[in-house]
Amino acid sequence: MTMRDDHGSKVPDPPQPRQRREPLPSQFPKPGVDDPQAAGRVAQLLQCPGFQRADADSRFLEERDVLGTRIALDFQKPDLALRRLGVEHTIVVFGSTRISEPDAARRRVHELERACADAAAAGELPARLQTARRVLDNSRYYTLAREFGRLVGEAEQGGENGRLLLMTGGGPGIMEAANRGAHDVGARSIGLNITLPFEQFPNPYISPELCFSVHYFAVRKMHFLLRARALVFFPGGYGTLDELFETLNLVQTRKISPLPIVLVGREYWQRLIDFDFLANEGTVDREDAELYWYADSAADAWNGILEWHRKAEIA
Repeated sequence: MTMRDDHGSKVPDPPQPRQRREPLPSQFPKPGVDDPQAAGRVAQLLQCPGFQRADADSRFLEERDVLGTRIALDFQKPDLALRRLGVEHTIVVFGSTRISEPDAARRRVHELERACADAAAAGELPARLQTARRVLDNSRYYTLAREFGRLVGEAEQGGENGRLLLMTGGGPGIMEAANRGAHDVGARSIGLNITLPFEQFPNPYISPELCFSVHYFAVRKMHFLLRARALVFFPGGYGTLDELFETLNLVQTRKISPLPIVLVGREYWQRLIDFDFLANEGTVDREDAELYWYADSAADAWNGILEWHRKAEIA
């Protein structure tokens, strides 16, 4: 008697997406009954670098020939997250990691004053105390950065879908103050921390979904500029100066479109950099002095940014 073959005439149930009713031969190592040494060889093979998936092989990912892939991934992770969250524009704040909030700066001065008294002003303590007093004086910029962060945060809260966010490098000092100001008014803000040879921590005022760790300085610079509607520079050191001069050069050469560049703290910046000297020596053009301006308050910085963009819309 011939059985009727109904194969293909009935829609089968969908298979389990991750499981089979019958396992594949490759799901089990070769049985020891056929070769007692097979299990040991398989165990060794599983530990071989070549058997590791590329994305799980840290040694492979650190090779020079994979640099392009690492850079691409370093850029893509924050970029995808920011796009998914609808972040279109940013106000980027730079400044020293060493400028602390006034209470912390004051405590440091008192600690060094006691230490100097106990040690009869020996060694480097007097010089450290003098520096600590300067940091205390400069802690007013922490307060200004926090005020500025609040202003940007209030604009983000009142804007359409919150697409304008404050962005910093995610560290302490001025960056912390700016993120903190946005946090004070319940606004989101971004922190792009950089990985260093030693451990570092993000400041606690960054929005969790907008807290990133970037490996390459070059990639972080791209993110700082990619969505920037203004760059605001508070007093800072090497890192702040690096970002300032690179941005001035990019705008000067029109590698990027002009945008507001605000230097907060006229006294600090004019003592630090003699821009007039550069123009007088002919190493920059007079018009390059129009690429930036000074502000001495958070409100002046914010209102200046708004005025710049109104002028840009009219021009």
